[in-house]
Amino acid sequence: MIGFFQGLWLIVALDLKQRVRGVAWYVLLGVFVLLVTIVTVLVVIATNAWDTGGGAVFSTVVFFVLLLGTLVSPALSGNAVNGEREAGTLATTQVTLVTTAQLVIGKWLAAWITALAFLAASVPFLVFGVVLGEVSASTIAVSLLVLAIEVGVIAAIGVGLSGVITRPLFSVVVTYLVVAALSVGTLIAFALGGSAMQSTVRHTYISVDYEQLDQEGLQPGDLEGEVPCLPPQVQEYPTPRWDYVWGFLAANPYVVVADASPGAFDEQGSPRDLFGWIAVGVRQAQHAPDLETTYDECADWERYGAYGYGAPGDYETPQEVYDRSVPSWFVGLSIHVLLGAAALAWAWRRTEVPARRLAKGSRIA
Repeated sequence: MIGFFQGLWLIVALDLKQRVRGVAWYVLLGVFVLLVTIVTVLVVIATNAWDTGGGAVFSTVVFFVLLLGTLVSPALSGNAVNGEREAGTLATTQVTLVTTAQLVIGKWLAAWITALAFLAASVPFLVFGVVLGEVSASTIAVSLLVLAIEVGVIAAIGVGLSGVITRPLFSVVVTYLVVAALSVGTLIAFALGGSAMQSTVRHTYISVDYEQLDQEGLQPGDLEGEVPCLPPQVQEYPTPRWDYVWGFLAANPYVVVADASPGAFDEQGSPRDLFGWIAVGVRQAQHAPDLETTYDECADWERYGAYGYGAPGDYETPQEVYDRSVPSWFVGLSIHVLLGAAALAWAWRRTEVPARRLAKGSRIA
């Protein structure tokens, strides 16, 4: 077992040295820090974070790191194995005592550590958001842990596809397509699926007879007892069925990070950060719409007084929606982990030596 980890660390160390040897890596980190600085300043100004707290700043920086991870990690990991095969150095490594498992897992760990460097570079901005207040310790711990796992999954998919696909450029492109399918494709599938699956809402509206009030010369405050009402008006209209397709959102990495973070709400039941708003939106989509609705203006008038409809307590707060819904982050995270593990296992199988069959044009040494 000790020998396995020694060989594993050897692959990780060699791969990391190759990545940081050039100037481009440091330029990329510098650009990232500059972008995070600009985003942080804009969010502080837009949300008045000095008074409202740093919840929005913290959640925005976390999402920005995840965004950059989905953009950069495929380029760093998508040619980890086939790039060496094309350069003729893979066979040289495989004739040593390094096993295929050490090779594949080592390259995955190196790609993961490289992607985590962006998270490390964003620590000062995360600390700044925490210092501003309104960010709980549980939110910090859970969001950063899930973010690190998601970045590792992207690296695993990239390394796995680089071991399965022969051409480096093609494997990088496919990795981007997989990441795009999880990030953007799930949103498109949710929007199109919900719009395609519609139900009919039957809405009944009972209105006050304002014409009779005008004829009698009465003001709303003069009414005592029964309010004159018009006959009920029935209207039918289609509504999307988001509750049929909300499961697509569970596989979105941004939704996973947001839904896993413990919800933080203010006194009015509104989320304090971007995590909360996204989580509430996803959990709201779980519930089927009310297909038989009634709005009785006369009843509201008698209950609350003239123009008193919509009194406090008639509508659910975001916190109430959040509390009565089921979290979905663990489903999406499990899907991502299984996807990354399957990609690495497939690469392990395809890279194993001696190879029984190689793709046409594959370079061995």
